[in-house]
Amino acid sequence: MRAYYDQDADLNLIKGKKVAIVGYGSQGHAHANNLKESGVEQLRVALRPGSKTAQKAEQAGHTVVTPEEAAEWADLVMVLVPDELQVSLYTEKLAPNMKEHAAIAFAHGFNIHYRLIEPRPDLDVFMIAPKAPGHTVRNEYTRGAGTPALIAVEQNPSGQAHDVALAYAAGLGCARAGVLETTFREETETDLFGEQSVLCGGISQLVRAGYETLVEAGYQPEMAYFECLHEVKLIVDLMYEGGLRNVRYSISNTAEFGDYTRGQRVIDEGVKERMKGVLEDIQSGRFAKEWVLECQAGQPQFKAERRRWAEHEIEQVGEKLRAMMPWMKEGKLTQE
Repeated sequence: MRAYYDQDADLNLIKGKKVAIVGYGSQGHAHANNLKESGVEQLRVALRPGSKTAQKAEQAGHTVVTPEEAAEWADLVMVLVPDELQVSLYTEKLAPNMKEHAAIAFAHGFNIHYRLIEPRPDLDVFMIAPKAPGHTVRNEYTRGAGTPALIAVEQNPSGQAHDVALAYAAGLGCARAGVLETTFREETETDLFGEQSVLCGGISQLVRAGYETLVEAGYQPEMAYFECLHEVKLIVDLMYEGGLRNVRYSISNTAEFGDYTRGQRVIDEGVKERMKGVLEDIQSGRFAKEWVLECQAGQPQFKAERRRWAEHEIEQVGEKLRAMMPWMKEGKLTQE
C-alpha cells in the first residue's frame, strides 16, 4: 500500500479552490478548522436552516450557508453528514446546484460503493477518510502532528482528482502522519466489517456476555463492570500503542497464560466462520439494503435496540461507578 507525505502534496491545489464543508459535527468541525488554518481562505460551512451547530461554526469564524448555496458556489463539496442522510442531500440539494466540472468528496465510501449516490459524470469524485474521530484529527493538527488518512478516487474527469484529494488530506494535517491509497470498495467493506464484527458489535457483545456471566454466577455487578468493561481501556490503549505483543509484555504471566489457553475457547473457529458470514453480507450488499430499508421505515429496529441497550444493568452500574471517578470527565470524547 503506497503512502504519501507532506512533500508529495501540493497544498496550493486546495488553497486555490472554493471549498464547502457540508456538516459541522465531529469530522466537519475538524475539516473546516484544519483547512482554514492550512490556508484555505475560500471556505464555507453548509448546514440546513435552523441547525443547532450553526452558532458553533460562526463562532469559529466560518461563513454558514445552506447546502444549495454551497453547491452553487463551491469548486469542491465535502459531504460530512451521516450516511443515511447523504442520498436525499445529494439528490435534492447538491446535484441540481453543483457547478459543472466541480468535485464532490466523502469521508466514507458507503453511498458511492453501493451506488446509492451516482454523481454526475462531469464531477470528480474522491474520498479523504482520516482514520480517527474528528476530535483527534483536530487535536493532532493543533499540536503539529496528524492522523493517518485514506484517499480513493472514483471519478476523475479533470485528471486532477488524486492530487486534489492528496492536497486536501495534507490540509487536514494527515500527510504529516501518512496518507494511504485505497479504493471506495476496500474502504467501505473493511470499515463495515471492522465495526460490525470487532470494534462495535464484537466488543459490545463480548463485554455484555462477560458481565452477565459473572453476575449470574453471583458476583457483585460492580466487580463484573470493572473486570469486563472498565479495564477494556487499559488493554486497548496498550494494543493501540504497540500491538498485541505490547499487551502481552505489559500484563502478568498469569494473564498471558490465560490469554493463550482460554481465549480461544471463547473466540474459536466458529466465530471466524460467522465473521465470514458478516463479511458476505457486506460484500453482497445485503447489509446496505437492510440499513436503507430500516431508515426508510423510520428506524424502528435501530431505535428499539438503542433503548434496550440503554436499559441494560451494565449501564446503570457503570454510571454509578463513573461518578466515583471524576477525573474521567477530563478530555471527555463525547458531549452528550
